Amino acid sequence: MTSKKVVLPIIVLSQFCCTSLWFVGNAIIGDLVINFNLNPSALGDLTAAIQLGFIIGTFIFAMFTIADWFSPSKVFFVSVIVASLFNVLIVYGSQTLLSLIILRFLTGFFLAGIYPVGMKIASDYFEKGLGKSLSFLVGALVLGTAFPHILKGAPGLFFWKHLLYFTSVLAVLGGILVVFFVPDGPFKKTLQKFDVAICYNVFKIKKFRNAAFGYFGHMWELYAFWVFVPVLLKAYSNFHDATNINISLYSFYVIAIGSLGCVVSGYLSQRYSNKKVAGMALALSCMCCVVSPLFFILNSEITFVIFLMFWGMVVIADSPLFSTLIAQSVVSESKGTALTIVNSIGFAITIVSIQLLNYMQTVVEVKYLFLALAIGPLIGLYSLYKKN
Repeated sequence: MTSKKVVLPIIVLSQFCCTSLWFVGNAIIGDLVINFNLNPSALGDLTAAIQLGFIIGTFIFAMFTIADWFSPSKVFFVSVIVASLFNVLIVYGSQTLLSLIILRFLTGFFLAGIYPVGMKIASDYFEKGLGKSLSFLVGALVLGTAFPHILKGAPGLFFWKHLLYFTSVLAVLGGILVVFFVPDGPFKKTLQKFDVAICYNVFKIKKFRNAAFGYFGHMWELYAFWVFVPVLLKAYSNFHDATNINISLYSFYVIAIGSLGCVVSGYLSQRYSNKKVAGMALALSCMCCVVSPLFFILNSEITFVIFLMFWGMVVIADSPLFSTLIAQSVVSESKGTALTIVNSIGFAITIVSIQLLNYMQTVVEVKYLFLALAIGPLIGLYSLYKKN
């Protein structure tokens, strides 16, 4: 039996390794456009494809209660192997937009067995201090998401094909760590019978609904912000002629610093309530949406990047706390399914907000894009503190 003291670092490291598969397509989109003669708008299509794959994957995983019915560590490992395979297949053959969409969709589908299942594994080990534990886990997701950007931003370090190989190998190593060193946790309770109704019944619980809809508002903003950070940086550089921004490197900074936001919120949740800290982070990210055009206009690269980095911290800081509130609102036998169905719906919402911004950039100035994202946090705050 692996010591509980090393379980969390292993899960965190594995989550980092595996979630690098998520945004590698965004990091190499310029190379894909050139090599496969794609339209620049393919960024939105490929991002939506992996999100849609994750949504359908999490829905199926939740519907069949896979994370509660089978060993989560084994589900994690099998999902990693298959997702890594579909990720690396991009390298082979002459891809079209359709084939790339299919491969990113399938990668996203099996990410459903990685991210929410990783949270399920952590919840099976840590009943006390779950908020802090999940903050490290989501922090690893953030770093994994940002990681391809810094690899791509380092001149001459990685050819785009090598980046796909590297992230797939990294993910497989993460899966091996979990399956060999993280057995089922002491608080894991296996379902006694197959029950599809769990996906529906959890929404009858008031605390679950409040946390889930708060999370949905958070998700409206989060991934659209991450996807369009490079777009905003490029537009800022074009708007201020004297500015010379390393877009890939700065995108990494803005996204990766969110891991620090997660850790800080995790520690704050031990002193204050999960709900209070999540609400504060959601309110701050909403404020950032509203004031973003003002910082875009300022002719100060340092100020602009610091603002985006602050936003990058608060935009994700509430995520582990919402997951904690969700996990704590249901019985142990349903935790995996509850976390997975909420992820499914949350990521479905991200497709709408990403495609909305994808359309808006063709009809409004880029500096006004993120105003539309304030809708999510506002709804999330209302849901989180709703009395009935």
